[in-house]
Order: sequence, then structure tokens, then C-alpha cells
Amino acid sequence: MATRPQGEITRGTTNPNRLRRVDNWIAATQGHVLRDAADPLVIDLGYGESPVTAVELRERLAGAVRPDVRVVGLEIDPARVAAAAPVADPPRLTFARGGFELAGLRPAVVRAFNVLRQYDEPAVEGAWRTMSSALAPGGVLVEGTCDEVGRLASWVLLDAGGPRTLTLAAKLSALDTPATLAERLPKALIHRNVPGEPIHAFVSALDDAWRDAAPYATFGPRQRWLRTVSAVRAAGWSILDGPARWRLGEVTVRWQTVAPSYLTSG
Repeated sequence: MATRPQGEITRGTTNPNRLRRVDNWIAATQGHVLRDAADPLVIDLGYGESPVTAVELRERLAGAVRPDVRVVGLEIDPARVAAAAPVADPPRLTFARGGFELAGLRPAVVRAFNVLRQYDEPAVEGAWRTMSSALAPGGVLVEGTCDEVGRLASWVLLDAGGPRTLTLAAKLSALDTPATLAERLPKALIHRNVPGEPIHAFVSALDDAWRDAAPYATFGPRQRWLRTVSAVRAAGWSILDGPARWRLGEVTVRWQTVAPSYLTSG
């Protein structure tokens, strides 16, 4: 008997290249998960009214990680599944009806973007748990949000044990201040960006360091960002990546250092 999809139909808005930052991050930092997987199955959960992000995810991972990667786009709305059928390319790219239960599949990687943002905050932990429990052994879940054109983004990396890291990413040439990234925090954190919460302290530390690094703006926003993240790491924050990722406008921090009090998993 088919598994009943878990979740609600979301707005479904999307744009080409909207998720390029997270796609490239998955390929660069989680590619080993797919290379080691017996079945290189990836799920694009909640791809929206257009299947373009699922198509792009398949192309990026096949080109950068392994050619035989399979992407399944899942949507609760059957009309969206039907609309995606013309671009399907079995077995490399298919579409099906499903929700947080992942349609009974056991993927190595799940990308769930701009889905939980439309839910109430208390729904986050249960959705994370449901998706993580459906992963293949060693699999990962990447859950996050971004703006309409993909210039600002953030995501949480989870495995079967819970959340592990938070990544913030921006197009540096368009970044006015790191505080702007707070507008695109994942649902688990966006309402916690208030004094007294760890995520507020982290964003504030980035913002302060960005302001202190203003003289480096003469050399371009990339150099200013590199100086900013380096200063935040020197101040004691558990930054897990390095300059090679920072240069792309990213910073990844250990989840435990930014987690809100109501989410203690991991």
C-alpha cells in the first residue's frame, strides 16, 4: 500500500539557479556521501510549481560527483507531479508524490529547500526527525531557505543523529551587511534571532566583524568577507570550513553553538 504523503502543499514558487549555492555546496562537501553510496539516490523535496531545480540538481551532481546519480523530485500536489512529467528522464530524473516520509524511499541525500519556511516553528523538529529516519545508512539531509534569486541562503546539515552544522551563504557583491542573512535563516532559527539566543550572537559577531573589516572593502567584498570570518573564528566561534569556502561567500558553524533552546537534538 502506498505511503500517504506527510505535509502540506506549499506556495511552490521557484526560479532557475535559485538553489545553485546549496547545490554546489552539496557537491563539494557531501559528494563523498554519494560516491560511497550503493545507490546514489537524491531527493529534491518540494521542488514547487516548476521542476527546474530538480533538473539543475541532477545536472550539477552528475557533473561534479558521479554520472549515475538519480534524482527524484517529490511533491504533495499531484498536479505538480503531472506537470513535471515532460522533463523526466528515467531512471536519472523522475517525479513522484511524497512528503516528509520521502515516499518510502531510502535516499543518500535529501535537499529540502523553502519548504519548512512555510510551516509553523513547532513543526520543524518532527519534520527533521521523519526525513532523517528515512535516510539510507550514512545519508544526509540538507534543509534550508533562500531568497527568490538565490543571493542569500542558509541551510542545516542533518544526519540520522540530528542536526550537525549551519551554513550561511551570500553573493558577496550584493551583500550590504551579514545581518541581512538573518532574513533567510531556516525556520528553526529565524524566530530566534533575538538577544539572548545563540544565533543572534553569531549573526551579531559576523556583523561586528564585517564593520571592523570595512577598510578591506577597498580590495573588494571577498577580501572583506575573508577578514570577517577569520575574525569571528579567532573570537572563538566553531567555524568548520576554511578560506576556500569563505571565498564563495559561505561560512559553516557547528550546530550546537547556534541551536535554540527548544531544539536540543544532536
